[in-house]
Amino acid sequence: MRVSSEGSKEQHNEQAYGDRPVSRIPPADAAGIVVVFKDKSATELQKLLSNKDAYQQFLHSLDIAQNQIRLAKHNLEKEPHIRELRKQCQIIRATELATAREKLNELEKLKQEILRFCSPASLLHHLQESMHKIEEESETLHQHLLDREIDLTTFSHKYKRLRKLYRVEAEK
Repeated sequence: MRVSSEGSKEQHNEQAYGDRPVSRIPPADAAGIVVVFKDKSATELQKLLSNKDAYQQFLHSLDIAQNQIRLAKHNLEKEPHIRELRKQCQIIRATELATAREKLNELEKLKQEILRFCSPASLLHHLQESMHKIEEESETLHQHLLDREIDLTTFSHKYKRLRKLYRVEAEK
């Protein structure tokens, strides 16, 4: 008896809605559809009932809207994960930036040190120190000769070498 009762309901629905099948829509979706229908005028609703193409287009627009809503919800669910990834990226960038700045500072200090050592004034100072040291060694050697601590042959070889070195330094 139940079968005939359901069968008669389907026949009644088919008679009432023509060739459009009756679908079972979940209540949450139905509430969304009711909102859409509330915005329609009586003429627009009548057109949906009478024009099969308009009805199909309306259903298609609902499917698109539901897909967009589903995608939007899906995207919103991923938002915390995206925020976390952005935060991690910022931390990584900050860490790498700090490391790069540290390295840059070290290289800048090294550059300044090299420039200070290789500056014309510094080079001239080192050259003058070297020449002064050779001059002192020559004077000490001369004093050793006068004090008869070394012989003339040894003095002359050493003195020649020192004077030659002095001239090379002076020419720089």
